[in-house]
Amino acid sequence: DEAVRGTCEDASVCKRFAVSVGYWKDPYIQYFVRQAKERKAPEINRGKLVWEWEHLTGYYARVHGVSYLIKAFLEKTECNCQIVNLGAGMDTLFWRLKDENLLPKKYFEVDFPMIVARKIHNIKSKPPLSKPIMESHSGDSLLIDSHSLDSSRFSIVGADLRFSSDLEEKLKKHSLDIHLPTLLVAECVLVYMTPQQSANLLKWAASTFPVAMVINYEQVNMRDRFGQIMVENLQRRQCNLAGVEPCSSLDSQRERLLLNGWENARAIDMMKVYSFLPQADVKRIEALEFLDEKELFEQLMQHYCICWASKDSSSL
Repeated sequence: DEAVRGTCEDASVCKRFAVSVGYWKDPYIQYFVRQAKERKAPEINRGKLVWEWEHLTGYYARVHGVSYLIKAFLEKTECNCQIVNLGAGMDTLFWRLKDENLLPKKYFEVDFPMIVARKIHNIKSKPPLSKPIMESHSGDSLLIDSHSLDSSRFSIVGADLRFSSDLEEKLKKHSLDIHLPTLLVAECVLVYMTPQQSANLLKWAASTFPVAMVINYEQVNMRDRFGQIMVENLQRRQCNLAGVEPCSSLDSQRERLLLNGWENARAIDMMKVYSFLPQADVKRIEALEFLDEKELFEQLMQHYCICWASKDSSSL
């Protein structure tokens, strides 16, 4: 678990750096993550190039792709819904949605208690984070302790996603409404659980909410040599991808969702997502730094995907 928790720090530092270079705007990430003093290539030993493409352009495609689906769900439901961000880490989506006047009725974040404690400490000590929560809050007093935060529009819950009964109990204590259309978001989360554990989580979500959508961002095509190298490099950091089996292909990603109670499922690799993004902005970010290794970039992007599935009893 310690190595898995460490991926939160890695991801946050990469996002902070990408924002500082100008890949996208996020005025809140600075309050959660220190600025990297220098560029540090990750353990996939391809040096600066992998940092540039996979961790900056890759994050750009990930942020925009996931955001597009989230906003489509909010638009369809006219924000009369709830979002549950699974393994949220230092994510800033709540604050960004509030700025755009797109907050759902309730926004939940779930992560390991240790990560939640760190996030809540930052919120309590930094007014640019705490003020928007207070502004959106109504009703009784806001509840906050070291491992949870609960306001009328935003809750942060410390829980282990591998135990869905415990997760449900904690979410219901924070006013989860199973009758509201619900969007669950998981970014590089399921791959760290065993296939049975992620299946249990997906099955719980599909059986709990009559109208729901799930967005899953993670690895794909992991059976080829490039995928094996990714796994080996993470293992050297004592980070085991326990759930790599369902990441074999786009078909296996879809099948996992359909086999666990979801009615419709789609999956596309990040190269395709990148091609769908507004090309004027793609040209802008490609001009930020000169890179000529397009082949490696495409290889990396073909090893990540966005999958989404729905369960829709009211034909939304």
